[in-house]
Amino acid sequence: MFKIAKSKLPELLKAIAAQQELFLPVNNNGQVNFAAWFEGCNADIETLKTVKSPKDMFFPQSETLYTVKKEQHKLSVEPQTLADQNFVAFGMKACDIQGIKVLDKVFLAEPVDTFYRARREHGTIVALACHEPEESCFCKVFGVDCAEPDADVVMWNANDTLYWKAVTDKGTALTEALSGVLENADAADEKAVETEQENIRAIVEKLPYTNLSLEGWNGNVTEEKFNSPVWEKLYKPCLACGTCTFVCPTCQCYDIKDYDTGHGIQRYRCWDSCMYSDFTMMAHGNNRTSQMQRFRQRFMHKLVYFPANNDGMYSCVGCGRCVEKCPSSLNIVKVIKAFEKEAANHE
Repeated sequence: MFKIAKSKLPELLKAIAAQQELFLPVNNNGQVNFAAWFEGCNADIETLKTVKSPKDMFFPQSETLYTVKKEQHKLSVEPQTLADQNFVAFGMKACDIQGIKVLDKVFLAEPVDTFYRARREHGTIVALACHEPEESCFCKVFGVDCAEPDADVVMWNANDTLYWKAVTDKGTALTEALSGVLENADAADEKAVETEQENIRAIVEKLPYTNLSLEGWNGNVTEEKFNSPVWEKLYKPCLACGTCTFVCPTCQCYDIKDYDTGHGIQRYRCWDSCMYSDFTMMAHGNNRTSQMQRFRQRFMHKLVYFPANNDGMYSCVGCGRCVEKCPSSLNIVKVIKAFEKEAANHE
């Protein structure tokens, strides 16, 4: 294990950026999101959660797939070059890393998404344990330990010190490249990390949603949940704004569009939302014609369809962003509790 004083964070970031592209939480006008590092940027590792998840480092909100050019009467197709530059995702939290594992199940399954795979292969994740989890957090419900994230490197923020532990070969390589700025940790530092982990887990146990029950949710209850009358009661305040999908670490829906550049066509993909009325719209129309159906689809996918096809893994990581951001408070916690109440009423 290694350590560095928090006051030397700019020095650490500069050392990483000298070798690889660096992305980290940056405060821009009061909003903290992952962005590319530049000297003098307002790096912020104190804010617990970024507004959006950092998934767009691996699955960008918009990316070109290929370009078609027309010269005289000939067309040429130029595929977009795959990412080939190593980069570091610095300061990711355990829930967001679990979100990347969910995306892995989607994009690395056959047929493999080569754009996503290239970014995964070139990215090194440096995680930061959650110093003070918040009331909206419920990652423990989905088996996530925010006191010890599963990443290439894990950091803990305690006693004005950042403690650093390499976990994978990628993490070890990065650590060796930073030997000039990191100091060796001793037994007292190991104890400090243990204490920090105990404190984090103690906070988690006191959070209001920590004991949220997933009883009755799994990949074998498709018909039961799909036909439940609970959906008709729940969906009505939904504004179909799509906020929940755009802040979510696991949502992977996208659309493919063409852009006329004036001298050719760029085909690109961009995030989309199952909450929108024109999602998957084709010439014959749409197979989900009501907002209730679209609302139901979102939560059935996370709690039933995804675990049915991915060895029981849920497509929710308990980050709590939808709890904080939904303008109608129609988050996944409310859905789970509504079904729990319905089940209790029928006992």
